[in-house]
Amino acid sequence: MLLLENARVMDPYTGFDGVRALLIDDGGTIREIAETINAEGARRVDLTGMAVTPGFVDTHVHFRDPGQTEKEDVFSGARAAVAGGFTTVVCMANTQPVCDSVETLSGIRTRAAQVENLNILQACAITRGLRGQTLTDFEALLAAGAAGFTDDGVNLSDAALARRAMEEAARRGALLSFHEEDPALLGSPGVNAGSEAARRLGVPGASAGSEFGMIERDIALALETGARVVFQHISAAGSVERIRKGKAAGASIYCEATPHHISLTEDAVLYHGTFARMNPPLRTEADRAAILDGLADGTIDMIATDHAPHTAAEKARGWTSAPSGIIGLETAFSVCNTALVQAGRLTQMQLLEKMSRNPAQIYGLGGKSIEPGNRAELALLDWDCEKVYTEYASKGINTPFTGVPLRGAVVGAIYGARLSGLMR
Repeated sequence: MLLLENARVMDPYTGFDGVRALLIDDGGTIREIAETINAEGARRVDLTGMAVTPGFVDTHVHFRDPGQTEKEDVFSGARAAVAGGFTTVVCMANTQPVCDSVETLSGIRTRAAQVENLNILQACAITRGLRGQTLTDFEALLAAGAAGFTDDGVNLSDAALARRAMEEAARRGALLSFHEEDPALLGSPGVNAGSEAARRLGVPGASAGSEFGMIERDIALALETGARVVFQHISAAGSVERIRKGKAAGASIYCEATPHHISLTEDAVLYHGTFARMNPPLRTEADRAAILDGLADGTIDMIATDHAPHTAAEKARGWTSAPSGIIGLETAFSVCNTALVQAGRLTQMQLLEKMSRNPAQIYGLGGKSIEPGNRAELALLDWDCEKVYTEYASKGINTPFTGVPLRGAVVGAIYGARLSGLMR
């Protein structure tokens, strides 16, 4: 048995916030929560000064497995997730081969089952081969364990096909997750259109309108079909505005914001180069402020990292040939605590809602609260320590946050009866 003593228990599901002891049995179930617990023979862990919270849930990660395991695999990705306090992740479908068949999904799930301290869910492609032409077999993939459907990284440009996908998902109660960048309006990826960085790089950059124009279309389709739709990694003030109005109109829509869009602007490209290249790009301070407002008023439901590891050689290429994306699992809590809680934009409990409760509920994951009878899936946090990241469990090092002073850190995680980390 594992006895956690003197822990500040913070549960966004119940709203509880107080110092308690927790007893976890050898099967990984929370057995008791009380001011003091006598458990002879239990392994005692003193968590004075630390918080125990439900483990974080990241609905948007790339583990590159299968097909690009030189960048990441389920095992290195799991180590990164656990180091970041995550106990559940949802992997995207743009693997090689694309996760668009029961065979590929089953192979991924078999490898993921070998990981003992992380719940790895897999989303499947909306269209075969991510080509935007033919829908995958939603029924068969759901039966085989698909967590949802996404062509992440590829915009679903055909409006009629998007409607059919929503109709199919609505019939089956499935969740769709959309990457919204209209290629007809995009310009060039990775950097904001009109920015000084785009001017210096000699590229047109990516228009904010390419994002919020597609979001507006898909809100209308969601209202028409009744589908549940997640808008991924929104980056623009126009997107926040449209999603706010869409929710008020009754659409079953949700959205993600990333730690990098919360904390950085287009100017980061001037300092970090390809380590600040991502799709959609970092935008203006006004866009960042709108995202913070959306998080505060509930328009933005959840924080997702879009963890996207690449090799150092790939990121060392020139701007136009380097891939987009950064790693984010390990730094997420520190970045968000610094940019949101320490800055006074969210309370600690509100941040836990965005990183734990809301994504779990949107994806239909139950039993995540800190209550007797539930499985122990917990993050151990120090809200106030100083943290500087210099090395990573991920195979990737492509992040602009290396060496940046941040506030707060994950010091450990518990998955069932397994305790990982506990580093101060």
